[in-house]
Amino acid sequence: MNFDALDYPYSSRRTAVYARRGMVATSQPLAAAAGLQVLQQGGNAIDAAVATAAALTVVEPTSNGIGSDSFAIVWHKGQLHGLNGSGVAPAGISLGELARRGYSEMPKFGWMPVTVPGTPAAWADLVERFGNLTLRQVLDPAIILARDGHPVSPTAAKYWALAAKRFASALEGPEFEHWFKTFTFDGRAPKPGETFRSAGHARTLELIGQSGAKAFYEGELAEEIERFARETGGLLAKADLAAHRSDWVNPVSIQYRGYDVWELPPNGQGIVALMALNILKGYDFSTMDVRERTHLQLEAMKLAFADGKRHIADPRHAEIPLDMLLSDEHAAQQRDRIGETALLPDPGAPVLGGTVYLATADGEGNMVSYIQSNYMGFGSGVVVPNTGIALQNRGHNFSMDPAHKNALAPGKRPYHTIIPGFLTKDGAAVGPFGVMGGFMQPQGHVQVMMNTLDFSMNPQAALDAPRWQWMQDNQVSIEETYGADVIEDLRRRGHEVDVAEDVGGFGRGQIIWRTEEGTLVGGTEPRTDGSIAAW
Repeated sequence: MNFDALDYPYSSRRTAVYARRGMVATSQPLAAAAGLQVLQQGGNAIDAAVATAAALTVVEPTSNGIGSDSFAIVWHKGQLHGLNGSGVAPAGISLGELARRGYSEMPKFGWMPVTVPGTPAAWADLVERFGNLTLRQVLDPAIILARDGHPVSPTAAKYWALAAKRFASALEGPEFEHWFKTFTFDGRAPKPGETFRSAGHARTLELIGQSGAKAFYEGELAEEIERFARETGGLLAKADLAAHRSDWVNPVSIQYRGYDVWELPPNGQGIVALMALNILKGYDFSTMDVRERTHLQLEAMKLAFADGKRHIADPRHAEIPLDMLLSDEHAAQQRDRIGETALLPDPGAPVLGGTVYLATADGEGNMVSYIQSNYMGFGSGVVVPNTGIALQNRGHNFSMDPAHKNALAPGKRPYHTIIPGFLTKDGAAVGPFGVMGGFMQPQGHVQVMMNTLDFSMNPQAALDAPRWQWMQDNQVSIEETYGADVIEDLRRRGHEVDVAEDVGGFGRGQIIWRTEEGTLVGGTEPRTDGSIAAW
C-alpha cells in the first residue's frame, strides 16, 4: 500500500502512528491502554481485543455494555476467521405477543426489543480459540477500571448527559429504575473528568472471567437476569441464555482496486458496503472532481441500502442470495441506474446507533477487527440490578411485517447494524478497519476504503477526511469541511443537503495496516476521544 504520511488533500488533526510490536486503536484512551497492557503481559492481538472491548463497557457505557452483541474478524496465523456474536429473540416473544401487549411497531426501549446478549460468549470464545492468556487475566484491566473508578472522558460525558435527559422523560416503570441507579448520580450524568465507579459491573466481569462466561448464560448472572425479567414484564429467560452460541462464519469479500475487502455475512449489514463498492469500482475517480465523486458515492449507497433492506435477515430463517448481490453483473445493473441527478430507490430510513469499534495487532502477525454495541446509546434502558448489565435493544430492528425476511420470530436474529471490516491483498493481511454508528457504518466503510485505495491516504488522513451520510429518501447530511461548492452542486443534482453542526453523527473509525516493511501504522477517529496505544 502506497501513501505519503504528509501528502493528502485535507488538513489532519493528527499524523498516523507507527509501531512494531503491537497496536490498539479505539475510541477511548483508557480502553486502548487496557489492550496494550495485556499485549505487554504476553497476550496477543486477540487477548488485547477482548481486554479493550471489556474496558469499553466500563469507560464508554454510552455506546456498549456487557449486555451487547459483538462481531469480529480475526487474522490468526495466516487465516481469516469470522465470529458472529449476536443473540436471538427470546422464545416467549412473537408478533402475536407484541400485539397482545398493544404494540403496532417494534418499541425502542423496555423489555420487548431485548435480545440475548452475545458479547460475554464472544469474549470467551475468542480467547479460548486464539488467545495466549485466560479470560480472567484478559478482563482484569476492565475489572480494575470498574471497581476503582475512572475519569469520564469528554465525548462519553456528552452522550451520557443526552441519555440522562432523554431517559428522564422517556423511561417510566420499574424495569427502568436501575438504569438511573447504576448510571447517574441522583439523576445527573457524570461530568468530564469526574470519577465513575461500578462495583456491580466489576463483580459481573469477575464472574464472567472466572467461569468462561458460563455464569452469564447458565449460572448466577443468568438467574438474576431471569428474575428481574419475570418481576418487571420481560420475556428473556434463563433457557434463552443457556441456548446461546456464537457462530464461527466465513467472511465474504469483493475485489476493489486489487485488494480484497472483507465483511461478515448477514445478519449484519456488511454486504451493504460491499455492494456499494462493487458499484463504485466501475468508475475512474482519478478523472473526477469531488463534486461528481460524492454524487456517485451517495447514489451507490442508496442502491446498496435498498438491497440490504430487502434481503438482510437471519440466514437460518431466510434465503439470502449472497452470490447474486455481490456479483459483478448485479453491480453493473445497479450502476446503470445512476444518472446525473439524485434517484429515489426507496431504501427506508435508517436510525442512529451507539457502538464501539476497535482494531488490534501484535508482533506475531495477528490482527483483529472487532465491534460491540448495545444500540441507540445505552440500549433498552433495562439494567439488571446490582450487576452493571445494560441490556441491548437490537430487537428494534425486526420487521413487524410477517411476510418480511426480517420479521420478528422467537429464536431469530434481527438485521444487525454493527460490522467489522478487514483488508487483504494477494492472500496477505493488510489489516482491520471499521467505522461505528448505526447505519452510518457501511457508509463509513465505503468512504475510508475509497480514501485509502482510490486516493492513497494514510490511515489518519482517511479518517480525518470530511464525511457524508445518506439519511433517508434524498436527504443527505454532510460535514461543512466539504466546502460550499460541493454542497451547492449536490443540491443542484436533487440531493436535499443538511450541513451538520455536530460531527458526532458521522461515525467513529479506527484503522491499522501492516506495511510492506512489516511494521504497523494506525489512525484513530478525530470526532471522538480516539486513541492509539502503540508498542
